[in-house]
Amino acid sequence: MNDKSGGKTPSESLLFLTDDQLRKGIEAMFFAYRGFTADPDRILSERGYGRAHHRALHFINRAPGCTVNTLLSILGVTKQSLNRVLRALIDDGLVKQTVGSKDKRERNLHLTETGQALEKDLSEAQRGRMRAAFRSAGPEAVSGFRKVLEQMMDEKSFEQFSRLTDQT
Repeated sequence: MNDKSGGKTPSESLLFLTDDQLRKGIEAMFFAYRGFTADPDRILSERGYGRAHHRALHFINRAPGCTVNTLLSILGVTKQSLNRVLRALIDDGLVKQTVGSKDKRERNLHLTETGQALEKDLSEAQRGRMRAAFRSAGPEAVSGFRKVLEQMMDEKSFEQFSRLTDQT
């Protein structure tokens, strides 16, 4: 088995990480993110899309009918940036907008069948990579990894993450 831990023992105190250990963790995150996004990036580039399109598709899929304002809040991007991404997804038939039932000014977002198929391809690629990593790292790594990620989130991001994960 390929040991990516750097040979550190479980008894090593996490409360006293050195700057070098933290640097290695930061670098590991950079390289892991590159691996995590590699397959979706390839799929997206074949269609002329980027990571912003992927994030929009992901969160519209997670919360069908969400408003543009809700998506703005989740993604933490400017309205101008989101409008450019949504316009492309709508024009290409991946996302549809409907008028809000309570507030006619609201625009609710839904994936079309084509949008659902693309989102599924993107997510399956990432789930496969995560599944393989967790299998290799062991069951305790799943909860530990999630705890680390949650601790790195700011309060607003953690609240949004909690709301999304509470839906499932």
